[in-house]
Amino acid sequence: MLLALATFINYADRGNLATASPMLRGELGLSNAEMGLLFSAFFWSYAPLQPLAGALVQRFGVRRVLAVGLALWATGTAACGFAHGFWQLLACRMLLGIGESVTYPSNAQTLASRLPPTARGRANGLIAVGQALGPTAGTLLGGLLMAAQGWRISFLLFGGLSLLWLLPWMRVTSDETPALRESRAPQVRYRSILGQRALWGTGLGHFAGNYAYYFSLTWLPLFLVKTHGYTVSTMAWVGALVYLMQALGAPLSGLWCDRQLAQGADADRLLKGVMVLALGAVTVLMAGCALANAPIAIALLLLSGFFFGVQSAPLGAITQTLAGPATAARWMGVQNLCGNIAGVIAPIITGIAIDRTGSFSAPFLIASLITLLGIFAYRILIPSVRPIDWESVARRPPRMRSSRP
Repeated sequence: MLLALATFINYADRGNLATASPMLRGELGLSNAEMGLLFSAFFWSYAPLQPLAGALVQRFGVRRVLAVGLALWATGTAACGFAHGFWQLLACRMLLGIGESVTYPSNAQTLASRLPPTARGRANGLIAVGQALGPTAGTLLGGLLMAAQGWRISFLLFGGLSLLWLLPWMRVTSDETPALRESRAPQVRYRSILGQRALWGTGLGHFAGNYAYYFSLTWLPLFLVKTHGYTVSTMAWVGALVYLMQALGAPLSGLWCDRQLAQGADADRLLKGVMVLALGAVTVLMAGCALANAPIAIALLLLSGFFFGVQSAPLGAITQTLAGPATAARWMGVQNLCGNIAGVIAPIITGIAIDRTGSFSAPFLIASLITLLGIFAYRILIPSVRPIDWESVARRPPRMRSSRP
């Protein structure tokens, strides 16, 4: 539950710049391209630090690494409230990325170490609920607060409240189990992990699924305000509904996957199938948004939010099954690096496309086409969703290895 709450805080703090963008852009005189750079700056530090974060988690443990990370990102969030220009905001966003880089390696390591395969869908789904409700709260509560008090107070309040999470975390996790201490021992080197074809399949699939999600997370407020003329308050409600749909899709997907696995379903066919279904739906819905009028576009965005959620449980379960406790944090570090390259390029590409075309149609079509790559990744690149025999891998000569045991 605390991991889900940390993920909730993570995404509330991460997404509040997008909520503030209609007000902040006018006050500070920022262009669409500059806003795209600010949205992207978070990922300049977040993405490349993922492998290091995975190594730190397995070396020092989830308890300490996640606590330090949250303290850093809360500081970065609050500091945005004092910024008066582009470069100050850029620095704050990069500090936020440094702190938040430890979240998903910590989640992966904990679930792979402590839960059986038939319980990971629900756990990943619960964490994904936190991921969805974070932007919901950030968009709704942050938007309403900004409309009433201005954007600066929202950053200060969100940053300060984030630090309160440390109190129950440090109390509940004061003693780590022997199994968790064993699991973070450096048993598998990055060289062995990087030689797995399945790693690059999960990385490309994560990237393809993330592109449309990060496009929505960063540019949805401006899309609603500038294209469809919504007020900041109305935008907050519509944006929150998109993420509530994600929060609905995630636990339903996780529960269904766990139930099917408990009844003897093949993990490879089941988990890949759910991912392909969700990615295919997002592909169609993003293309539809490019061509639809306002009411239909909003309906399609709500459906896309649901399928963003559906992806979350099998995505985590596939990684945790393949990697196992010996290397879950490191694997997720590399995978999340690949996945969050989407966060680096999606805001920039979107800002440039809007400046050149004057509309959001091209960005929606780009998101649709990139999502198609995820279907290829999960259907073709990942040979089989089975636990990798790392001892056997260590005895083989270095090359690109299959994930089959």
